[in-house]
Amino acid sequence: MNPLMSAEQAVLGAVLLAPEQLTHLEWLAPDHFYQPVHQALFGALRKLHSDGHPALSADGPLPLSWVTDAVGEAGQHVRGLTAAYAHTLIQACPRTEHAPVYGRMVLEGAIHRTVAQHAIRLHQAARADAVQGEVEGALRTADVLTGVLTDLARRWGTDPRPVPPDAAPSATADIPPPAQSGQIAEDEQFLLAVLTEQPGAMDEVVAWLRPGDFADPTHGQLYRCLGALHHRGEPIDRITLLWEAQRRGLLADGTLSNAQLTAVCEGMVPGSADWFGHRVMRSSLTRTAATSARAIRALAQDEVLGPGRLINHALHALGPLDEVRARWATANGSLAPKPTASTPSAGEPPSARVKAARARSTPHPGASPPAPASRLPTPSAARPPSRGHP
Repeated sequence: MNPLMSAEQAVLGAVLLAPEQLTHLEWLAPDHFYQPVHQALFGALRKLHSDGHPALSADGPLPLSWVTDAVGEAGQHVRGLTAAYAHTLIQACPRTEHAPVYGRMVLEGAIHRTVAQHAIRLHQAARADAVQGEVEGALRTADVLTGVLTDLARRWGTDPRPVPPDAAPSATADIPPPAQSGQIAEDEQFLLAVLTEQPGAMDEVVAWLRPGDFADPTHGQLYRCLGALHHRGEPIDRITLLWEAQRRGLLADGTLSNAQLTAVCEGMVPGSADWFGHRVMRSSLTRTAATSARAIRALAQDEVLGPGRLINHALHALGPLDEVRARWATANGSLAPKPTASTPSAGEPPSARVKAARARSTPHPGASPPAPASRLPTPSAARPPSRGHP
């Protein structure tokens, strides 16, 4: 059986048997459950508890109304929930005092799902921006992902900080880079032609454009050659570019051919290096966002990673995007916005929840002992049935 489903059933069974366990699960929310029926039932139990259900103050056995009212309340929001399924949940709980640990398992699964969902949204936004020639959608979605990771770290009780994984995510190791459009290749070629033929053109882009921003590795190597000539203060033209490429071994190892260099130099068109540079930079930003999104999704799909490591590795995977974004801001003459960490709000867990989350893997000091037979839901106080029959 799926361990996550077992944990969801166990935590619900524990609360159906012992409502006081809800006081140890304040950091767990209904949307942390995967199954909609479990979300509805946990929300109903929370509501009954906060409303002061009579069963909470009843002396002796736990009244059957606690279970029936929870099923009735949840049934208003989801279909298919019956008292028979509540009986199944009760049987699925080995020990009610382990409810905080079961809840920790549910939260762990929710963190993996949430990170994966937001990574998918970032990838979709990056692809849409690439088609439309924009970057705003990808940047906004990346900000949301950063805020989500910060919030999840706070809920889990860890400090959010970028940490590189021990190895690259295996799920992305064999995935080739996305195919580039012909327009991107043309923009890169035109930019190199302008930089080669127009004196002083390198001054317009050298501060923020890097070889890695070129989708075509050969174009990136040519830009590196131009940057080396500019750095040494040497003249730049098609002859000096060819000489620098030869000195770097690009002709000998087959990275660059005379025909490729000729195509770049003969592709000279009137234009601005700054304008073409911005187009290349825009493509680099959306491409980097898509790459970061794929890496984060692969991390989220790794069930071996604990939530703390997943969050920190995901923050590290966003690092390249932050670097490209900072240079994009420089290219546009603005300051790079710092990712906004989520601030305390009504929707965030209070310190008590954080404390509970930090202690989630150890027995809770306030955990109640196993529920005695006299506290199980019974139709009458005179004859309590077994635990499996509400």
